[in-house]
This record gives sequence, structure tokens and C-alpha cells, in this order.
Amino acid sequence: MTPAQIETYVDAAASALDLPLDPAHRAGVLRYFALAAQFADVVQAVDLDASTEPAMAFVPVAPLRHADGGGLA
Repeated sequence: MTPAQIETYVDAAASALDLPLDPAHRAGVLRYFALAAQFADVVQAVDLDASTEPAMAFVPVAPLRHADGGGLA
């Protein structure tokens, strides 16, 4: 989404929900929606075919650690 599209969406969504958007928070809301749009682009780029099925349940795994036992990989 372009910045103009994001602004239009945020304004329309806030209006439709009768949600007041404090001008002091507007820049942060727009930045968040820009980030969310980037996430959506990554997800939509995955090529799925008709036989792809959703997982029955999400099972998180522990994060990988560096071989030296330090921080996360």
C-alpha cells in the first residue's frame, strides 16, 4: 500500500468504527499500518496451491541459540 492508501484506509476505518483518532497518535497509527502492510506483502508472496491446508494447531518452538550459548540466532 502507498502512504496515501494507508492514510485513506486509516481515516475510513476510524470513521466507520466511530473511533476518534487523536492527532498526537496519528503518525504512529500510520507507521503501524505501513508495517502491517509490509507483513501482508510477505505472506501474500507465498505461493499456495489448492491442496494447501491450514495447520490444525499452532505449536510454537523454542528460539534457536548461537552455538556458543549466547543470544538468539
